[in-house]
Amino acid sequence: MDAATVAKAFDAHARSYDKLVNANPGYHEHLRLSAKRMGLRDGGAGLRLLDLGCGTGASTAALLDAVPQAEITAVDASAEMLAQARRKSWPPTVRFVHGDAQELDPVKFTGPYDGILAAYLLRNLSDRNAALRRFRELLRPGSPLAVHEYSVRDSARSRMVWTAVSWGVIIPMGRMRTGSADLYRYLWRSVLDFDGVEAFTDRLTAVGFEDVRVQTVPGWQQHIVHTFLGRSPGVPAGPDPDAPTPPDGLDLTK
Repeated sequence: MDAATVAKAFDAHARSYDKLVNANPGYHEHLRLSAKRMGLRDGGAGLRLLDLGCGTGASTAALLDAVPQAEITAVDASAEMLAQARRKSWPPTVRFVHGDAQELDPVKFTGPYDGILAAYLLRNLSDRNAALRRFRELLRPGSPLAVHEYSVRDSARSRMVWTAVSWGVIIPMGRMRTGSADLYRYLWRSVLDFDGVEAFTDRLTAVGFEDVRVQTVPGWQQHIVHTFLGRSPGVPAGPDPDAPTPPDGLDLTK
């Protein structure tokens, strides 16, 4: 399988997906960390946010944990993953929309938004620059984009650890729970093929994001999973001085 068939693969694995990610130590904690690192103010009161690649709603829950008063539009290309997400309990400020993050329909998605979280999404898009430009266009001036993503290309150790965990745990567990390992072999390969940290921060700058920074996460996924942060051009909204933007892990800003 390849990026073009990812949504269909997630449709097939949607019912087992939560059990698999829940077995990953730190998965939900790291998503919450990326959401908090966005530095959104006032508990999200009056803010409109996009959660792109929301899957079964783990990243949506992370945003709600960080800014419980925000209005969140959660988007995914897999109808079955969205069906799993909608079965959970959500406040009326959350809505789920079926859509392709690479071609966000201007009728369905009207900016400006006050922040975008894109978790485990960018490496699955065929035209990453075009998608990032669209994200930037949808953001209010000075508003944050957080890309929560694997990046191991710059580190031989990270590639070794990722491959060992993929073939020792993730791929066998995926096959055992679903009867097929195709999606999880694709996950392993797509992470190895994705931009390194330096290349992706350069990509964010090249498409027009400002104040680009990157931090990794604690635990076994340190230097494997990262929060890439950027802001759309313009004057940022006044930050909440009490907003938690924890530096857990290492700050890898160049």
